[in-house]
Amino acid sequence: MDIYGIQKVTLLDYPDKVACTVFTGGCNFKCPFCHNKLLIGEVPAEPVMEGEEFFKFLDSRKGLLDGVCISGGEPLVQPDLEDFIKGIKQRGFLVKLDTNGSYPERLKSLVEKGLIDYVAMDIKNSRGKYGKTAGLDIVPLTAIEETVEYLLGGPVDYEFRTTVLRDFHEEEDFNEIAQWIKGGKRYFIQNFEDSDGVLVPGLSPYEKEDLEKFADILRKTMEYVEIRGI
Repeated sequence: MDIYGIQKVTLLDYPDKVACTVFTGGCNFKCPFCHNKLLIGEVPAEPVMEGEEFFKFLDSRKGLLDGVCISGGEPLVQPDLEDFIKGIKQRGFLVKLDTNGSYPERLKSLVEKGLIDYVAMDIKNSRGKYGKTAGLDIVPLTAIEETVEYLLGGPVDYEFRTTVLRDFHEEEDFNEIAQWIKGGKRYFIQNFEDSDGVLVPGLSPYEKEDLEKFADILRKTMEYVEIRGI
């Protein structure tokens, strides 16, 4: 599998683990606040690393890294993702998968085969504002709801997370999300940070006190809520 970005060590992406993060190309969403605009739709012509080269890198990191985070783009659009993960697991590493939740059957297959140790699912917004926030005219909400229910059922360790912006989110959205994801194990609010890589420029983050208010709403129905990026 081709890799279009790599962070060779991270202490943040995989909770309580030392990991590396790889970025796959291609995504079925077009979130205006996405930091990886080059990985949406058509991917760059040249990957930064091919699968075999990555496995050589992993072999050199045995004993130093606990796991691999697979992000994107949307990793579940990759036809060879399963074989790629098998190569990681055969080397004794944990695997964390980042997903937008729109491919529940593909996710279930990987989890049931014992190939995924941790899932991070993006919750873009309340259901009524999902399409606008994901940059889609038609949003696969039924599939997203199916993934939420699957993770809430506890087949694999997981977190939900929302990148928060003034342009898309308000207090009522988090009241709705709190009821939708009621009983969730972990929920992270991530403050938006602008950068040159953002798909749509000029978007705005919230202040810390606003994020704390949103977190308090989620804490009414979730086991653990934390704010990242402040």
